[in-house]
Amino acid sequence: MTFFFHETVPVTTGTVSVAFTDRRLDLGDLAEPAVREAGLGEVAAASGATPHLMHQVHGAHVHVVDGPASAVPDADALVTALSGEALLARAADCVPVLLVAASGEVGAVHAGREGVRHGVVAAALALLHELGATDVRAWVGPHICGRCYEVPAQLRDEVAAVVPATRATTSWGTPALDLGAGVRAQLAAAGVPAVDVGGCTREDEALHSYRRDGAAAGRLAGVVWRTP
Repeated sequence: MTFFFHETVPVTTGTVSVAFTDRRLDLGDLAEPAVREAGLGEVAAASGATPHLMHQVHGAHVHVVDGPASAVPDADALVTALSGEALLARAADCVPVLLVAASGEVGAVHAGREGVRHGVVAAALALLHELGATDVRAWVGPHICGRCYEVPAQLRDEVAAVVPATRATTSWGTPALDLGAGVRAQLAAAGVPAVDVGGCTREDEALHSYRRDGAAAGRLAGVVWRTP
């Protein structure tokens, strides 16, 4: 089974599927090429769609998928109005966010600390709306929780000054960030209802986590695609 979570929702132009992978696949850039390609092959077979990756750079750039990809774009969000294209947002503690419009447009967002601070979710929503999206919903995938994501106090203050909902404290009493809370606050501010999927990547060994496993960590993915 390729996905640990898979939900299909009706839209005006067919159906959209939202899904998340777990540790059974490694879709990271540092995975052995054969391992990553096998994982992408599983995603393609399970979705019946063409997978699209991005070179995630912890920013707020959004790339529009409007046909076959000639190269992997530097971006932290992908959006498309096309069917048959599977958009992937990969993560190993950051927040993968899948966006689905009732009108059929979809998006996949990698919301790390800098992406949350710089508004990558809002940027993806804005471009979706430019494509004609209406009534957008979101699925927020597994990510490190505020109880586990320890950061220096100054960094917490800097991020929380921009996104107050991110301010957190670890379970052992030190400064932390809750990126999921920040993403959910940004979605709520945009009027986008959200569904939470999965748990904390650091706490759940069935999920990839950089904080837990360091450089050996693989990457899970949020995947979204439309079927006519």
